[in-house]
Amino acid sequence: MSNLIKDIIDSIKGTEQDFTKMKLGRSIILLAIPTVLEMMMESLFAICDIFFVSRLGAEATATVGITESLMTIVYAIGMGLSMATTSIVSRRIGEHKFLKASISAFQAILLGVLISFPFFTVGAIAPKQILAFMGASNLVIETGYIYTGILIGSNVIILLLFINNAIFRSAGDAIVSMFVLFFANLLNIILDPCFIFGFGPFPELGITGAAVATSIGRGLAVILQFYLFIRKKRKIQITKNTVLVDLKIIARLIKLSVGGISQFLIATSSWVGLYMIMTKLGDEVVAGYTIAIRVIIFSILPAWGLSNAASILVGQNLGAKQPKRAEHSVWIISLVNMAFLSLVGICFYFAAPLIMQIFTNEKDILDVGVLCLQILCFGYLFYALGMVMSQAFNGAGDTYTPTLLNLICFWIVEIPLAYYLSSVALMNEKGVFISILIAESMLGIFSLLLFKRGKWKTKVV
Repeated sequence: MSNLIKDIIDSIKGTEQDFTKMKLGRSIILLAIPTVLEMMMESLFAICDIFFVSRLGAEATATVGITESLMTIVYAIGMGLSMATTSIVSRRIGEHKFLKASISAFQAILLGVLISFPFFTVGAIAPKQILAFMGASNLVIETGYIYTGILIGSNVIILLLFINNAIFRSAGDAIVSMFVLFFANLLNIILDPCFIFGFGPFPELGITGAAVATSIGRGLAVILQFYLFIRKKRKIQITKNTVLVDLKIIARLIKLSVGGISQFLIATSSWVGLYMIMTKLGDEVVAGYTIAIRVIIFSILPAWGLSNAASILVGQNLGAKQPKRAEHSVWIISLVNMAFLSLVGICFYFAAPLIMQIFTNEKDILDVGVLCLQILCFGYLFYALGMVMSQAFNGAGDTYTPTLLNLICFWIVEIPLAYYLSSVALMNEKGVFISILIAESMLGIFSLLLFKRGKWKTKVV
């Protein structure tokens, strides 16, 4: 027990670690606790954000939901880039090639900045057209287009936040990622009500204020990340020796990122398809679904943080030529993740009405949110398994397998099934929720079967 307490304290204190040599249980604790706490803070932000915005009415809530469905494309690119970064940088760390790891990290940052420009242009020029394309009502478009433009236009902040935190985690310094995200989200939680409702000297900006608060919080966090890269002595540093363009590394990052981005883009862009189906059912349905999804994100993001630990452990241990240790770490993390999310799912099923009442008292919105929570809770066991297995593939540099699975589960199964059940079978929003449950459960089962085949162990990065 004393060793466990010491490990927990060490994980929170934070130092760069080599996870290829210490006991596997200690490696998981030191890496998992900061990443789980990091994701818990991110999930708390998601809940607080929708808590304040929901006070502005169904249209404002629908604006957030529609915009977030579009922002999942940016998140997909950020996750794809961070996955590629993790795969390459953690492998170099496992090989003890720290200069090469730092050079690779800078190439990832450079690539993220370049990719952000097209999104900035679209967000700045055509936010109204984007919302109209998504099927938003005229009221939603007129009240929310500035919110949409700010979030899409400031996408470089999101991409750098993803990439830089992946670099810290790959070097075994997950606690820094946790504190950076804690800082960003704490600022956002404080600034959200100030800019939305005009507290004190702040202007009352309504839904636009939520975007302003988010951009300021995340932007200051990115500045903090670069300060740590430049001013602190770490395995990964930005110095005059690392600030250079290495086309070979960039090409490798692009190759891995294409697989990773495709993987996450296929998964997250399916949200766009789901929202396009939902907008035909009314603003109240979109609002209820948006609140419920934010609550679900609150519950599964800590589990996603734990699955990130699997990605790093796989990358470092394969770099150190220890494939059995890499596999064993994935099985342990999978069991812990499934136990955690199963318990959360049971609690959320019975508490769904009470949870939704925190955010709204409008009956139509409330009923949709409760239905969504109670249906999706049945898939929590499979969500837990699927996210760990997918991250294990990514850590090994095998982005093809989860990409193919996402394509099958989300676009060949989920979207057509959602349309059929909601529109043809006349099940409305219930049909959409059932299609999500089926697709996510299939993803978990198929991921497990392919992981057991073991081909990911031989992937060269």
